[in-house]
Amino acid sequence: MSVLEQKQQVVSEIAAKLSESKSTVVVDYRGLNVAEVTELRKQLREAGIEYKVYKNTLTRRATEAAELSALDEHLVGPTAIAFGNDDVIAPAKIINDFAKKHDALEIKAGVIEGQVATAEEVKALAELPSREGLLSMLLSVLQAPVRNFALATKAVADQKEDQGA
Repeated sequence: MSVLEQKQQVVSEIAAKLSESKSTVVVDYRGLNVAEVTELRKQLREAGIEYKVYKNTLTRRATEAAELSALDEHLVGPTAIAFGNDDVIAPAKIINDFAKKHDALEIKAGVIEGQVATAEEVKALAELPSREGLLSMLLSVLQAPVRNFALATKAVADQKEDQGA
């Protein structure tokens, strides 16, 4: 396989990942040592997130193919990309938490469900509760009327019982 064919294969791989992932986070990892990068990769791998470093020129061609050219301005300097296929919030949350502890890691931009997002938008997404947290909040809200009705019914029953005795 020629070098050109290999590069075309990498470009199509990146474009497919950009299109298929629910959320993608682009970071500048300059200044992290090997142990820190290994720890970040471990945390991302445990969450089912793929973290890779690609050449910026190949990534720019992939963003063009995936119709995400607005991402090109952020593809300068050392760049790594985290692709999250299952959870929209997980890549942003893990990277943002890691960046808080390690100043060298900088979030450049992201792609959230097919739309290019700024670093601030990615950080805002990271501050949201996880999917499980959101579902438990929703469940709590749905249960509240039933719980309140049950408590009111019990109070009325207790009051009638007190009056009857």
